[in-house]
Amino acid sequence: MTDKPNRSHGRVAVRPTLVPRPLGQADEVAGVWTARVLTIFPGMFPGPLGESLTGTALKNGLWNLQPVDIRRYARDKHRSVDDTPAGGGPGMVMKPDVVATAIDDVMQAAPEDRGAWPLIYLSPRGKPFDQAMAERFANAQGITMLCGRFEGVDERVLESRRVVEVSLGDFVMTGGEIAAMALIDATVRLIPRVLGNADSAVEESFSEGLLEAPQYTKPQLWEGRAIPEVLLSGHHARIAEWRAEQSERLTKERRPDLWRAHLAKAGAADPVEDQERSDAHTIAAKGENKD
Repeated sequence: MTDKPNRSHGRVAVRPTLVPRPLGQADEVAGVWTARVLTIFPGMFPGPLGESLTGTALKNGLWNLQPVDIRRYARDKHRSVDDTPAGGGPGMVMKPDVVATAIDDVMQAAPEDRGAWPLIYLSPRGKPFDQAMAERFANAQGITMLCGRFEGVDERVLESRRVVEVSLGDFVMTGGEIAAMALIDATVRLIPRVLGNADSAVEESFSEGLLEAPQYTKPQLWEGRAIPEVLLSGHHARIAEWRAEQSERLTKERRPDLWRAHLAKAGAADPVEDQERSDAHTIAAKGENKD
């Protein structure tokens, strides 16, 4: 007996909605991780998520993708989703009544525990997205993502619906859709059987809080550059040691913030930081002695 999802088994999720589902939208497969994306551009999905490993996993029913058009919840004939900002200023703001109705509809079948089904808004104001957050999302039953446009979403919606803001980085995009795709990709690949090789997710950058060691493949010599001999030795213990050393070296050089966090998690001290503190204390002490 296989545990691979099979569409012929009839595992289709059924949930009530306030508005009819668009024709052509795929059925949800019950019991698998689901991403519901609230957007005014549902045609952008699945986009790159429909390709490669995530696309294959989507077709095989290992996860669900449900883009939801926010305009379907608008109440006027023009299907307006935005209005001018209170207090003046440029741009438009997404309306609270429309966005809240959309959220309420897609969240009615989700668990009340937001840990089991997070509701997030892609925003540069949010908590930075990282590997630990991706792991938490992958362990949930699913996730609902609100993609903003224009100048953003009315703050009252975020407060009343307990929406958690998540940021992809310190930059501004035209909307949250591309950020949502990146977040989904980082999360879906952690779902069992999506990558095929479970060790791949364990050995990559950030899985242990460090950057990944350099990778090489054939040919052995390319433009005068050779593959490090240790990787050709066949000595697995030495290879693992080399990769660990390279991972630590790269993290120290390129991401000192990650290195300090790694040391703190391990209960170790950063000798460079300790030296800097020592130097600062020495300078301060000399200044006091002069007085």
